[in-house]
Amino acid sequence: MSHILVIDDDIHIGNLLQEALEGEGYRVSRAYSGTEAVLALDRGRPDLILLDLMLPGLSGEQVLPKLAGIPVIVVSAKADVDSKTALLLGGAADYVTKPFALRELLARVAVRLREAAAHPGAALAFGSLRLDPDARSVCVHGGDVRLTRTEYAILKLLMANPAQVVTKSRLLDEIGRDTPDCTESSLKTHVSNLRRKLRDAGAGDCIESVWGIGFKMAANPPKP
Repeated sequence: MSHILVIDDDIHIGNLLQEALEGEGYRVSRAYSGTEAVLALDRGRPDLILLDLMLPGLSGEQVLPKLAGIPVIVVSAKADVDSKTALLLGGAADYVTKPFALRELLARVAVRLREAAAHPGAALAFGSLRLDPDARSVCVHGGDVRLTRTEYAILKLLMANPAQVVTKSRLLDEIGRDTPDCTESSLKTHVSNLRRKLRDAGAGDCIESVWGIGFKMAANPPKP
């Protein structure tokens, strides 16, 4: 079930969207301000976001750069071409002008989710930490972080499941085929080296150990 985050301070529109999306089988969560939206990302990464622009706290334009790696459909009353162009170039996947036809919006949601599923190499983001699977690169605050093949594989799996504890056995099963140097006895060392490199790059302690089980991304991501 795809998870969609609706960011809109208009309760009526938000309720309308939630009812329609849940009717299509999606799981929906809500945020009523830009600030609340950023906090909501700490609790889990949605599959798609519907973003209003005129929000209390952080505006939609300010929130958009923090949503890297997540398909975003802007839903706004701003209809001028310059606004649309700037937001699409700034990372939005699509732009729908209010008032909108609900059937059209649902179709656009389905298309963007289908595109995301067909291109699993989309960039992953966790605060200021970015991982680009296509380029096999990792950066913090825009600066590159050099990781070994095993460290990169561990980080990619953790960032792809930011709200979950990834067990040691799952880590070994999913990355073991590509990283034969990662064994049960060496996993702790690889994670320790990865943490050190991310900390030195300015990402702080963004990986947590869950004693006896495995690892997860920290509750509070590094600030962008």
